[in-house]
Amino acid sequence: MIILVGYVSIEGQSKKIAETIAAQIEKGGDRAVLFNVVTGAEYGVDHPEAVILCAPIHAGRYPAPFVDFVERERDWLKSVPSAFVSVSLFIRSEFAEEREEAMHFPDALMAQTGWTPGMVHHAAGALRYTEYDFFKRWMAKRLAEREGAPTDVKQIHEFTDWPALEGFTKQFLAAAKA
Repeated sequence: MIILVGYVSIEGQSKKIAETIAAQIEKGGDRAVLFNVVTGAEYGVDHPEAVILCAPIHAGRYPAPFVDFVERERDWLKSVPSAFVSVSLFIRSEFAEEREEAMHFPDALMAQTGWTPGMVHHAAGALRYTEYDFFKRWMAKRLAEREGAPTDVKQIHEFTDWPALEGFTKQFLAAAKA
């Protein structure tokens, strides 16, 4: 089975998640085509039979190139088994209302684009302090303090639940092949 794993990544965690999904697909004997949606390039494969898309939430929305891709490819996305991985730090918040808000971010995407994936997975992102400029590092640290998240700016703090992501990928593959 050929599975397109499309992603948009702002700070790198969504790309890492997509790469992990693609590696797991390949490990299971299927073909994964990793595709950065922002490039706008055509994905040169023979008719992917399924798709998993990954995108982060920033300032309450998904990146415009990702939304544009979903709108443009809506008919194709509806014709194959599809899944979506929504990446947000809110999903690991200590505040229930923020976790609840994160659970509903994909709803707005679906309403706007008309695409309803067969499965949705919520993955926590990362705080990549070492890669931020001064202002972004300062802001991220202040928000992390409020959330009770790590504030050591000399490290990258990943919150992605890798075993849960692996379980999601296995579940999607089983459903797509059924």
